Parts: sequence; C-alpha cells; structure tokens
Amino acid sequence: MAPPDYLSTLPPAEPPASPFDPSATPSDDSCPFCLIASKYPPFDPTKPPNQSARSLDPDATSPAPSAFVVLSTPLLVAFLDILPLSTGHVLLCPRSHRPKLTDATPAESKALGYHLRILSSAVTRATGVGDWNIVQNNGAAAAQVVHHMHFHVIPRPELNVRNGGKGRERFTSTMFGRGAREELDEEEGAVLAGKIRAAIAELLLEEKPRL
Repeated sequence: MAPPDYLSTLPPAEPPASPFDPSATPSDDSCPFCLIASKYPPFDPTKPPNQSARSLDPDATSPAPSAFVVLSTPLLVAFLDILPLSTGHVLLCPRSHRPKLTDATPAESKALGYHLRILSSAVTRATGVGDWNIVQNNGAAAAQVVHHMHFHVIPRPELNVRNGGKGRERFTSTMFGRGAREELDEEEGAVLAGKIRAAIAELLLEEKPRL
C-alpha cells in the first residue's frame, strides 16, 4: 500500500471562526499576507509543482499580490520576501490572519515550529549559506510592518570581514528597519523559489522514516 500524501498527515485547517466572536480574525481583506494565502492553495511539499507553474510564481494579471511561494499547507504559507535582506530571505506565516505570535492557535504554533526548522534547512541547502537569523516581530514598536504574524528566515553571509565587520553592522541595522532594501529580481526569485521547494521536498522525504 502506498504511503499517504504529506498533506493528509497534517492537522486539518480550522473552520472559519464565528462572526460573533470579536477576537476571531480568520482573514483580513486589507492584509497582503491574507491575500497571498487566499490566492495560493495548499500543495504537497514532497511533490511541489513545476518551477514554472503560474499557480506559484507572480502573475501580473492578478489583482491579488503575487508571491514566490515555497511552502503551502492547509495551515501555513511561506514565500520569498520582496525586499530581501539577503538571497534566500523567506517569510513563514499562518494562512489565517493572526496579528501577533500570541494570536496563533496551538495547531498553527506546532506547524510553525516544525516547518520553521525544515524551511531553515531548505534555505541553507538552496543558498549554500550556513548561518542565518530567525526574526519575528510583534507590534509597530517592535518593527512589525505587516500586521500578520510571520517569521523571517534570513541567510547571513559573511559581510566585509576585512573591514572590521561594518557590513555586518549595516546588515543588522537594515534588518530592523533602519536602512534601504532592494526589490527582489523576478527571474532570480523564480529560480531560487524552485530550489527552495526542491530542498524542502528532499528534507521531508529524508525525514519520513523519523516521523
């Protein structure tokens, strides 16, 4: 008998919250991450769609935000940052609108923790950079720009080692909103997203015997 698909082993997505619950925020039409989550359906990460699939990479004709999606499950979605701090900068967030980390459900928290580790390993494989930052901000005072909780996975290459580490200082400063960032190149993004999706598939298949 064939093993079940990866998605069938995950916790089911939560049903829409009751409209009478003032704390329930399953989605927010003004939130770019909610729009991305609604546009890109879940796929089995052990069998990712073809790199050129328009269901994954930016579509200029669509009114919703485009994204280079690298992971998409019933509970979570991950995609390349459009203003990356370094090559391979990825965002991981719940599909449902959760403004801060403390708003995530137990099922989302469990899925975030597991996939954050897998995503970190995949980004390392795809970029060849062995050091990285995990950043998660909560609230405007903590440098959160999009109010939909998300983790940043940011590869940390060596920068200006011969210049007293000043490159590292600028990198850290920019990470917390105190510097200019360049937009992601679309051609490079498509190739990189494909590499990360392939690395995620490899890692999950390698890990199956341990699950």
